[in-house]
Amino acid sequence: MKTVVVDASVAAKWFLPRAGETFTTEAEELLDSYVAGELRLLVPDLFWAELANIFWKAVRQGRWTRAAAESAFVAILNRTIPTIPVLTLLEDAFDIALTLDRSVYDCVYVSLAVASKCHLVTADERLANALAAHLPVKWLASFK
Repeated sequence: MKTVVVDASVAAKWFLPRAGETFTTEAEELLDSYVAGELRLLVPDLFWAELANIFWKAVRQGRWTRAAAESAFVAILNRTIPTIPVLTLLEDAFDIALTLDRSVYDCVYVSLAVASKCHLVTADERLANALAAHLPVKWLASFK
């Protein structure tokens, strides 16, 4: 079974309203493959806080009600996505961040992908473009 690391930008598309969101279909297809047992997902524990922050921001910006955010928050916490402690990834993530001038937050996901010998799938096109030549990073729109 194929394994991928997903970042919070992908997971947010599983929940946020379609209006204005790009590549929601691709994100849903990835989730469907996971639910069907065709794909294994991995995330660092940072993922959960980042996703909760995305939900909070959607409420703050008036894109979501508090009730919708709370419902999505409970739904994502009920997913059994294998989670790796960030402390086991931080040394490599820091090195990657310094070498490639990217945020340590982003590089935690990259470090997990490298350690797990799989790809990071991100909806962040700038991140994918910046790292794909050096590391196993794929943009959601081109992931299959």
